[in-house]
Amino acid sequence: MRTEERDVAVAKTATPRDTQTGTPQGAPGASRRPGRPRSERAERAMIDAALDTFAEAGVEGFRCEAVAARAGVGKATLYRRWTGKEDLLVDALASLKSPFPEPRGESVREDLVAMLEVMVKDAADPRYVRLFTMLRSDATQKKYPRLMARYMETVVEPRREMMRSVLRRGIATGEIRAGTDVEIALLALTGTVMARDKHHATPAGPDFAARVVDELLLGLAPR
Repeated sequence: MRTEERDVAVAKTATPRDTQTGTPQGAPGASRRPGRPRSERAERAMIDAALDTFAEAGVEGFRCEAVAARAGVGKATLYRRWTGKEDLLVDALASLKSPFPEPRGESVREDLVAMLEVMVKDAADPRYVRLFTMLRSDATQKKYPRLMARYMETVVEPRREMMRSVLRRGIATGEIRAGTDVEIALLALTGTVMARDKHHATPAGPDFAARVVDELLLGLAPR
C-alpha cells in the first residue's frame, strides 16, 4: 500500500485527537482542530517545506500537495494538521517570528526594549525579510485579503496587544505621560524598526532598540 493510501486509511480509523496535547477530541481540554499527537520532526519538515515553497512560488503557486511531497510526508499527514494552504501559510510565516518575552512589569523602558530587540533580531534575518516582503506586497494584499486578515489577526495583533499593554501600564504608573495616544506610540516604536530595514543595508547596532525606546520615551515623559 502506498504511503498516501496508508495515511488515509489510518486517518479514517484513528481516534481524532487534539494536535497540541494528544487529548481525544471531546475530552476536557481538547481543542477543535483534529489530528493525532504531533511529530515535532514531521511538523518542522512541513513548516520548512511550506516556507521554501512560498519563497519559490508565492501564494499563487503555493500547493499543499507540493509541500507534503517536499517534506516527505503523505497529504493526509499534512491535512491532519492544517485544513488548507491559508492555515499552513499563516503557521509557517508565524514560525519566522521570535516570540516576545513576557513583560516583567518592573520597568516600561526595559519591557519595550526587550520586545524591540526581538524585532530587530528578526529583521536581520535575510530569509525573514524576503518572505515578509513577498507577503506584504501590494499584489498579495489585494489578491488574498482573507489570508492577510488571518495573518494580522492571529500573528501580528497579539504581539501589538502585548506592546500596548506595556504602554498602558506606563500611563497608569506615571512612567508615560497621561493622555498619550497608545496607537501612535505603538506605530512609532514598531514603524521605526520596519522603516530602518527598508532604508539601510547594514544591520542595526546592538543598542538600536534601546535608542528607539529612549527617544520615544523622551517625548512621552510627564511634563
